[in-house]
Amino acid sequence: MALTVVGTMAFDEIETPFGKSGKIIGGSATYIAWAASNFVQPVNQVSVVGEDFPQAELDALTARGVALDGVQMKKGEKSFYWSGKYHMDMNTRDSLVTDLNVLADFNPVIPDSYQGSEFLILGNLTPQVQMSVIDQLTVRPKLIVMDTMNFWMEVAMDDLLKVLKKVDVLMVNDSEARQLSGEYSLVKAAKKILTMGPRYLIIKKGEHGALLFHENHVFFAPAMPLDDVYDPTGAGDTFAGGFIGYLAKTRDISFENMKTAIIVGSAMASFCVEKFGTSRLKEVTHEELTARLEQFVQLVNFDIDLV
Repeated sequence: MALTVVGTMAFDEIETPFGKSGKIIGGSATYIAWAASNFVQPVNQVSVVGEDFPQAELDALTARGVALDGVQMKKGEKSFYWSGKYHMDMNTRDSLVTDLNVLADFNPVIPDSYQGSEFLILGNLTPQVQMSVIDQLTVRPKLIVMDTMNFWMEVAMDDLLKVLKKVDVLMVNDSEARQLSGEYSLVKAAKKILTMGPRYLIIKKGEHGALLFHENHVFFAPAMPLDDVYDPTGAGDTFAGGFIGYLAKTRDISFENMKTAIIVGSAMASFCVEKFGTSRLKEVTHEELTARLEQFVQLVNFDIDLV
């Protein structure tokens, strides 16, 4: 029931109204791996880092059951670096610096040891890179999940549409769903996107939860109201990691089980935002996760006498 994760491992430097992080570890694959490793091992990591990436971080992932055979280390080069500043609402941010570095010419190679993974998640990379990963797999995974962003819709739409035909689940935020579909209504947007290839669509709405669409079915999961939100960076990737990690653990890809997986993903994301970077994810205990899932049940559970 192995899971393969393809994405970035990077340095982030973040400023929010509540403080500054300094230079910390980030990247989509990093967040996904930390979240998913709560549920499934091994997590087969595919990424690229520079010589500056700390060995201690790689060792910590290995200790969590993350296989690093697919992580390329480029000698004499620097890792991907992103710096950003969040506004008071924590939903909008300004990118201050984006240095692609080793990511500029990243060509992922799927090791033989990763072949046969039942689950694959493609982090937000170029559609060409996402397609090259799918093409390298000798056996199609049971479930392929992909993330993308507005930038690829603007500069690589043809390639993006080709990848969409190959995947089972697409994850985007609400503005990306509107851009991809040309529809303002998220229900209409979902119907149009589901004709492009994916059988399932997840629309992430940040602090307002997430929507799951499949055929004529819709499910909504709220986000956990929290006292403190220090850093939303990586929350979407953590959500994705919890989602696919739970599916890989249960090996059940029905719509009903995906509902549970979305709640699990939301619970993992609620931990992520409580501290800068991946630091909170590294601490989460099984007991804490169980307690937070129970909070989610209470959040959405109600009795009603129909009028």
